[in-house]
Amino acid sequence: MHCTARLVEKLNEYSKQLNECPQSNHKQKFLMDEINVLEEAKWIGLPNFLPRTAFLEILQTKVSGIAYMPIAFVDDVWNYLGKVLNDVLKFHSENYNQLQKLASRAGENLIVRMRENSKKHVREAIQMEKLTDYTCNPDYMAEYNRLMAQQDAFMREIWDIKKKPSKANLDGIGRVEIDHLRQYKHVINQAFDLKMRMVAYWKIVLRRLVDTIALHLQLSINNLVKKDLEKEISHEVLSPNRGGIERMLEESPSIAGKRFKLMRSVKVLEESKEVVANIMDRISSYGD
Repeated sequence: MHCTARLVEKLNEYSKQLNECPQSNHKQKFLMDEINVLEEAKWIGLPNFLPRTAFLEILQTKVSGIAYMPIAFVDDVWNYLGKVLNDVLKFHSENYNQLQKLASRAGENLIVRMRENSKKHVREAIQMEKLTDYTCNPDYMAEYNRLMAQQDAFMREIWDIKKKPSKANLDGIGRVEIDHLRQYKHVINQAFDLKMRMVAYWKIVLRRLVDTIALHLQLSINNLVKKDLEKEISHEVLSPNRGGIERMLEESPSIAGKRFKLMRSVKVLEESKEVVANIMDRISSYGD
């Protein structure tokens, strides 16, 4: 139970880090990334048409910025699981010195392999997020429409010539700077649309990077406990190249010490038996 609770804590902390990282801060330099990408992607085409390449470019930059976090997370989890597994194996084999060494090495080898497998899984998940902008989650469109419903009011604040407010409130994002946006009238509406799409989709990306890794780790731990650990220990013990059986038949230092004491006691008893027999013979002779 303690191990499960600790893993939940680690998962919650990882989720918190993802949501609080710079890539998840949508207020910083508001709309400038979108404006720069749209400026660089100028093309001959319909007005107000958003190129998919612009969305993907921003998405790939953001995903690349957080790519180290899920890898560091699974690394931390397997470090913790390795310590737990080692403690459990030592506890259950404390009376079997040779088996303890073999089981400990089997556990270490297994953790190394499962760690690398998890890192591979994470790298593939990150690569998939970079290559494809897709979700069937209805929350995406609901969030996008909710954010876009604020566009007209937001634009009125930007083009309020009399008041010229320096900041504006956006529900779901917060209070943002708008002074710097007034010089980009030709692209501001597209940039706002692109931003709201990214804000809505980014939530989906972060959830996937938490959920898929959590499910993967749960499956990996289940396989470790129910299948892989027994196989690994059996392989370590029975493999002819590893000499596991021979090492298990060797006496541990503690057993060897006990055997030596026992043999010495037996020898003393044998000597005592001879002494007693001699004394009894003398007594018999004296009686005669």
